[in-house]
Amino acid sequence: MSEITSPARLRELLGAPSERAVKKERVTLHPHDREWISLSPFIVLSTSDADGNCDASPKGDPAGFVKVLDDTTLAIPERPGNRRADGYLNILANPHIGVLFLIPRRGETLRVNGRARLVEDAPYFDDMVIKGHRPILAIEVQIEQIFFHCAKSILRSDLWKPEKWAADTLPAQAQIVKDLQPTGQDSLEQLENFYADQYSNRLYNA
Repeated sequence: MSEITSPARLRELLGAPSERAVKKERVTLHPHDREWISLSPFIVLSTSDADGNCDASPKGDPAGFVKVLDDTTLAIPERPGNRRADGYLNILANPHIGVLFLIPRRGETLRVNGRARLVEDAPYFDDMVIKGHRPILAIEVQIEQIFFHCAKSILRSDLWKPEKWAADTLPAQAQIVKDLQPTGQDSLEQLENFYADQYSNRLYNA
């Protein structure tokens, strides 16, 4: 095994980025960015704590759930989850954040990096109500860098091609939890009923 330990060696292997790749970074939202965000129902939110321990968390809602506040600011609403709050706790310790916006069937992705803060109420929260759920907090992102990624990774993965998807042979979530997590005396059937209720009735209720 030969480990890469220097930027110089890394550049020897990868080469230098093209001028187009270097210059595609922006710091304010273009109308194309706004439209992309308005059509994105799914994001990956990346944070890290004060020691550099990283977290990448999926967030999803109807397209446009991330609100554009102005040309340099976004707001991401809270939705009920498992209350671990890993990303939120990271933001309190280290405000740096990365957000990747995906749109089904599109190969490109929109990447936003910036600084985040948590807010527990704001006038725009009323615009984030989904199925009666008004968020109890939101992440505000002050944009420092924004650009589009090309489609190569999506094309290589065949992500949006159902005919290329592997057969669904993985165990169900209840079975995975039963095998990997302490579940006390809960039977597999009880866990199946729990997740059925969570997925059917509690997407917007804690």
